[in-house]
Amino acid sequence: MHFGLLIIGDEILSGKRNDKHLSRAIELLGARGLSVSYADYVGDDPDRITGALTRAFSSGDVVFSFGGIGATPDDHTRQCAARALGKPLVLNPQAEALIYERMQDVAREQGLPFEPEREDNRHRLNMAMFPQGSQIIPNPYNKIAGFSYPGAGGGAVHFVPGFPVMAWPMVEWVLDSQYPHLFRQGAHCEQSVIVFGAMEATLTPLMESIERAYPVKVFSLPSVDHPAYGRHIELGVKGEPAACAVAFAALKDGLTPYAVKLGSELVR
Repeated sequence: MHFGLLIIGDEILSGKRNDKHLSRAIELLGARGLSVSYADYVGDDPDRITGALTRAFSSGDVVFSFGGIGATPDDHTRQCAARALGKPLVLNPQAEALIYERMQDVAREQGLPFEPEREDNRHRLNMAMFPQGSQIIPNPYNKIAGFSYPGAGGGAVHFVPGFPVMAWPMVEWVLDSQYPHLFRQGAHCEQSVIVFGAMEATLTPLMESIERAYPVKVFSLPSVDHPAYGRHIELGVKGEPAACAVAFAALKDGLTPYAVKLGSELVR
């Protein structure tokens, strides 16, 4: 199962806001032995959002969609999800009840009467309009739910707000309630070594031979101005711990003929 991200909003692409979801998603998935396979960024364009969601639903992947599920004119995600699925938007009873609870909480906090028929309160119910057949994602911050809808091949798309304080605990809830069977704590390892005085092109045959011989991925991260190491390559392998250990030993042995200088070894 692959995990992807769809991060929606003009404010990200214009630079008004810095995206924080990718780095946090990497942390949340990594703590469970999982990883992010890809991340797509889309502005507030309904056609592009619909296209991205159509691909997400058909991918067979688990995709977390961040942003655009509010009820202002620049929030298009709920409508685009319905278009991508060919489903109508309907008022979800659970999400509706939670919004009413939130209205009551706010009225109580402000010392005001609860007025569910007030125009602004009625407008808030638009945030409970989801594609028919959706399941809610609880929002522990303010009770305004997100939603999930299954996709092809056992995948699904999970829709959460753009606000990190809401989105991140909602993503954790989805992971822990729906995907614990995929957790693989301790089942992934990265081992690498700092290499000085080599070019990637020169080391490519070695990297290819390691991937052919062992069930791991080889990675090469060059740097020209690292504050501690200067010009160097971080060369390593990643995969199951047992295979990783054997492949890394072979990688280091394979560096001997190149007469390169080796620096620190890193394990993640």
